[in-house]
Amino acid sequence: MSQSSHDDHSPTHYFTTPEGPTRTRTITVNVWDDSMTMTTAGGVFSGTRLDPGTAVLMRSVTPPPSNGTFLDLGCGYGPIACALARACSGSHIVAVDVNDLAIDLTTRNAKALRVGDRVHACRPEEVDPDLRFDEIWSNPPIRVGKAALHEILTTWLARLSDEGVAHLVVGKNLGADSLTSWLCEQGFDAARVASAKGFRIIDVHA
Repeated sequence: MSQSSHDDHSPTHYFTTPEGPTRTRTITVNVWDDSMTMTTAGGVFSGTRLDPGTAVLMRSVTPPPSNGTFLDLGCGYGPIACALARACSGSHIVAVDVNDLAIDLTTRNAKALRVGDRVHACRPEEVDPDLRFDEIWSNPPIRVGKAALHEILTTWLARLSDEGVAHLVVGKNLGADSLTSWLCEQGFDAARVASAKGFRIIDVHA
Protein backbone atom coordinates (compact mmCIF):
# COMPACT_ATOMS: atom_id res chain seq x y z
CA MET A 1 0.00 0.00 0.00
CA SER A 2 1.73 3.12 -1.18
CA GLN A 3 2.29 4.89 -4.44
CA SER A 4 4.21 4.49 -7.63
CA SER A 5 5.27 7.62 -9.48
CA HIS A 6 2.09 7.33 -11.51
CA ASP A 7 -0.05 7.09 -8.39
CA ASP A 8 1.30 10.16 -6.58
CA HIS A 9 -1.52 12.32 -7.91
CA SER A 10 -4.26 9.96 -6.70
CA PRO A 11 -2.70 8.32 -3.66
CA THR A 12 -5.83 6.88 -2.07
CA HIS A 13 -7.44 4.98 -4.93
CA TYR A 14 -5.77 1.71 -4.04
CA PHE A 15 -7.54 1.64 -0.66
CA THR A 16 -10.72 0.53 -2.42
CA THR A 17 -11.47 -2.22 -4.91
CA PRO A 18 -11.61 -0.75 -8.44
CA GLU A 19 -14.86 -1.09 -10.36
CA GLY A 20 -15.20 -2.54 -13.82
CA PRO A 21 -12.76 -4.68 -15.80
CA THR A 22 -9.08 -4.41 -14.98
CA ARG A 23 -6.19 -4.55 -17.39
CA THR A 24 -3.34 -6.66 -16.08
CA ARG A 25 0.35 -6.49 -16.91
CA THR A 26 3.35 -8.67 -16.15
CA ILE A 27 6.41 -7.29 -14.40
CA THR A 28 9.63 -8.75 -13.01
CA VAL A 29 10.35 -8.19 -9.33
CA ASN A 30 13.85 -8.85 -7.98
CA VAL A 31 14.13 -9.46 -4.23
CA TRP A 32 16.88 -11.23 -2.27
CA ASP A 33 18.62 -12.54 -5.43
CA ASP A 34 15.29 -14.01 -6.54
CA SER A 35 13.58 -12.95 -9.76
CA MET A 36 9.79 -13.20 -9.67
CA THR A 37 7.46 -12.75 -12.64
CA MET A 38 4.28 -11.21 -11.26
CA THR A 39 0.91 -10.08 -12.57
CA THR A 40 -0.20 -6.57 -11.55
CA ALA A 41 -2.96 -4.16 -12.53
CA GLY A 42 -3.98 -0.55 -12.22
CA GLY A 43 -5.95 0.13 -9.06
CA VAL A 44 -3.50 -1.59 -6.72
CA PHE A 45 -0.56 -0.03 -4.96
CA SER A 46 2.41 0.51 -7.28
CA GLY A 47 0.96 -1.64 -10.00
CA THR A 48 3.73 -0.87 -12.49
CA ARG A 49 6.83 -1.86 -10.50
CA LEU A 50 8.21 -2.69 -7.08
CA ASP A 51 7.70 0.66 -5.38
CA PRO A 52 10.81 2.46 -4.06
CA GLY A 53 9.87 2.13 -0.39
CA THR A 54 9.32 -1.62 -0.55
CA ALA A 55 12.53 -1.98 -2.57
CA VAL A 56 14.45 -0.21 0.22
CA LEU A 57 12.75 -2.41 2.83
CA MET A 58 13.69 -5.63 1.06
CA ARG A 59 17.28 -4.48 0.47
CA SER A 60 17.72 -3.33 4.08
CA VAL A 61 16.26 -6.34 5.89
CA THR A 62 17.40 -9.91 5.30
CA PRO A 63 14.90 -12.79 5.08
CA PRO A 64 13.74 -14.20 8.41
CA PRO A 65 16.38 -16.52 9.93
CA SER A 66 13.87 -19.30 10.48
CA ASN A 67 10.45 -20.40 9.36
CA GLY A 68 7.42 -19.01 11.09
CA THR A 69 4.11 -17.25 10.61
CA PHE A 70 4.54 -13.89 8.93
CA LEU A 71 2.16 -11.05 8.07
CA ASP A 72 2.35 -8.90 4.95
CA LEU A 73 0.29 -5.87 6.03
CA GLY A 74 -1.08 -4.08 2.96
CA CYS A 75 0.04 -6.70 0.47
CA GLY A 76 -0.79 -5.02 -2.86
CA TYR A 77 -0.16 -7.57 -5.61
CA GLY A 78 1.99 -9.64 -3.23
CA PRO A 79 5.72 -9.02 -3.73
CA ILE A 80 6.59 -9.16 -0.02
CA ALA A 81 4.39 -12.18 0.73
CA CYS A 82 5.71 -14.16 -2.22
CA ALA A 83 9.34 -13.24 -1.51
CA LEU A 84 8.98 -14.36 2.11
CA ALA A 85 7.36 -17.64 1.09
CA ARG A 86 10.10 -18.37 -1.45
CA ALA A 87 12.93 -17.44 0.94
CA CYS A 88 11.54 -19.45 3.88
CA SER A 89 10.31 -22.77 2.55
CA GLY A 90 8.49 -23.82 5.72
CA SER A 91 6.85 -20.49 6.48
CA HIS A 92 3.20 -19.50 6.39
CA ILE A 93 2.36 -15.98 5.21
CA VAL A 94 -0.88 -14.11 5.80
CA ALA A 95 -1.24 -11.24 3.31
CA VAL A 96 -3.95 -8.68 4.07
CA ASP A 97 -5.36 -5.81 2.08
CA VAL A 98 -8.65 -3.89 1.93
CA ASN A 99 -8.57 -4.00 -1.88
CA ASP A 100 -10.13 -7.20 -3.26
CA LEU A 101 -8.19 -6.86 -6.51
CA ALA A 102 -4.94 -6.86 -4.52
CA ILE A 103 -6.06 -10.02 -2.71
CA ASP A 104 -6.89 -11.70 -6.02
CA LEU A 105 -3.56 -10.72 -7.57
CA THR A 106 -1.58 -11.90 -4.53
CA THR A 107 -3.38 -15.24 -4.63
CA ARG A 108 -2.75 -15.56 -8.35
CA ASN A 109 0.93 -14.61 -8.06
CA ALA A 110 1.56 -16.96 -5.13
CA LYS A 111 0.03 -19.82 -7.09
CA ALA A 112 2.09 -19.01 -10.21
CA LEU A 113 5.26 -18.84 -8.10
CA ARG A 114 4.43 -22.21 -6.53
CA VAL A 115 3.93 -20.91 -3.00
CA GLY A 116 0.15 -20.73 -3.13
CA ASP A 117 -0.20 -23.35 -0.42
CA ARG A 118 1.64 -21.12 2.07
CA VAL A 119 0.38 -17.64 1.16
CA HIS A 120 -3.12 -16.83 2.38
CA ALA A 121 -4.37 -13.49 1.02
CA CYS A 122 -7.51 -12.07 2.59
CA ARG A 123 -9.22 -9.02 4.02
CA PRO A 124 -8.12 -7.97 7.53
CA GLU A 125 -11.38 -9.05 9.15
CA GLU A 126 -10.94 -12.58 7.81
CA VAL A 127 -7.75 -13.27 9.81
CA ASP A 128 -8.12 -15.56 12.83
CA PRO A 129 -8.14 -13.14 15.79
CA ASP A 130 -6.05 -15.58 17.86
CA LEU A 131 -3.26 -15.85 15.29
CA ARG A 132 0.09 -14.38 16.34
CA PHE A 133 2.90 -13.40 13.99
CA ASP A 134 6.64 -13.97 14.29
CA GLU A 135 7.30 -11.11 11.88
CA ILE A 136 5.22 -8.36 10.29
CA TRP A 137 6.41 -6.72 7.08
CA SER A 138 4.76 -3.55 5.83
CA ASN A 139 4.98 -0.44 3.72
CA PRO A 140 2.09 1.03 5.72
CA PRO A 141 -0.58 3.26 4.14
CA ILE A 142 0.64 6.59 5.50
CA ARG A 143 -1.77 8.60 3.34
CA VAL A 144 -4.84 6.93 4.82
CA GLY A 145 -4.60 9.55 7.58
CA LYS A 146 -2.93 9.62 10.97
CA ALA A 147 -5.86 8.35 13.05
CA ALA A 148 -6.58 5.43 10.71
CA LEU A 149 -2.87 4.61 10.40
CA HIS A 150 -2.42 4.58 14.18
CA GLU A 151 -5.39 2.24 14.55
CA ILE A 152 -4.04 -0.11 11.87
CA LEU A 153 -0.58 -0.27 13.43
CA THR A 154 -1.67 -0.71 17.06
CA THR A 155 -4.15 -3.41 16.01
CA TRP A 156 -1.61 -5.52 14.15
CA LEU A 157 1.52 -4.80 16.18
CA ALA A 158 -0.35 -6.07 19.24
CA ARG A 159 -0.50 -9.43 17.45
CA LEU A 160 3.25 -9.97 17.35
CA SER A 161 4.45 -13.07 19.18
CA ASP A 162 6.49 -12.51 22.35
CA GLU A 163 9.76 -12.53 20.40
CA GLY A 164 8.22 -11.05 17.27
CA VAL A 165 9.41 -8.07 15.25
CA ALA A 166 7.81 -5.81 12.65
CA HIS A 167 9.76 -4.27 9.79
CA LEU A 168 8.18 -1.05 8.50
CA VAL A 169 9.29 1.34 5.77
CA VAL A 170 8.13 4.96 5.94
CA GLY A 171 9.21 8.00 3.97
CA LYS A 172 11.25 10.47 5.98
CA ASN A 173 9.14 13.32 4.58
CA LEU A 174 5.95 11.43 5.48
CA GLY A 175 6.68 11.49 9.20
CA ALA A 176 8.84 8.41 9.78
CA ASP A 177 10.64 9.90 12.78
CA SER A 178 7.49 11.18 14.48
CA LEU A 179 5.81 7.81 13.88
CA THR A 180 8.74 6.05 15.54
CA SER A 181 8.39 8.33 18.58
CA TRP A 182 4.64 7.74 18.69
CA LEU A 183 5.11 3.97 18.63
CA CYS A 184 7.50 4.22 21.57
CA GLU A 185 4.93 6.31 23.44
CA GLN A 186 2.42 3.48 22.91
CA GLY A 187 4.74 1.05 24.67
CA PHE A 188 6.38 -0.56 21.66
CA ASP A 189 10.14 -0.94 21.31
CA ALA A 190 10.55 0.95 18.03
CA ALA A 191 13.77 2.18 16.46
CA ARG A 192 15.12 3.27 13.10
CA VAL A 193 17.53 0.62 11.85
CA ALA A 194 18.32 1.87 8.33
CA SER A 195 17.83 4.81 5.97
CA ALA A 196 18.09 4.99 2.18
CA LYS A 197 16.68 7.06 -0.67
CA GLY A 198 14.50 9.16 1.64
CA PHE A 199 13.01 6.18 3.48
CA ARG A 200 13.42 4.97 7.06
CA ILE A 201 13.32 1.33 8.09
CA ILE A 202 11.68 1.03 11.52
CA ASP A 203 11.89 -2.18 13.55
CA VAL A 204 9.18 -2.63 16.17
CA HIS A 205 9.40 -5.29 18.86
CA ALA A 206 6.45 -6.51 20.87
